[in-house]
Amino acid sequence: MKVTGTPLPGVWIIEPDLHEDDRGTFSTHFSALRFGELGLRTSFRQSCISTNRSVGTLRGLHWQSAPNAEVKLVRCVRGAIFDVALDLRRDSPTFRRWHAVELSADSHRALYIPEGCAHGYQTLERDSCVAYEISADYVAAAARGVRWNDPTFGIDWPVVATRRISERDAGFADFDEGVL
Repeated sequence: MKVTGTPLPGVWIIEPDLHEDDRGTFSTHFSALRFGELGLRTSFRQSCISTNRSVGTLRGLHWQSAPNAEVKLVRCVRGAIFDVALDLRRDSPTFRRWHAVELSADSHRALYIPEGCAHGYQTLERDSCVAYEISADYVAAAARGVRWNDPTFGIDWPVVATRRISERDAGFADFDEGVL
């Protein structure tokens, strides 16, 4: 498995070694040993799947506040997504900056998103399916979000004409550091 850093400290791209033969492929997306060697989270409390019917579907940007902060390991198991990590750690040199990676079933890549970063994505193909490993249980009182098009961040989402987004996600207020 190849683990590559991004411009945001603690956000990693995980590229599994792909083994292929006449039966198909096999790859490892998570190894507690390898993650532990890198100082990454090695235990997860939830495994979630999100299905998305349309191109342009936006989900996020979400995180949980302390003490329920969460690490996410995200991969696209069908289709393709534009996956975004947004640094909301006040003490980070990249505070309020974002980094995006295209994840797809074909690439087999995953994105590791540490505590203190918001996460969101936009689908690039119909019927995209996203799998998450999440380190903390969901706690509604700790759930936070920022709007996908908040000018504070200037995220350059790729699909413009067919955006689909929930009322909740579309209704987040402008960014306020007080919600961190």
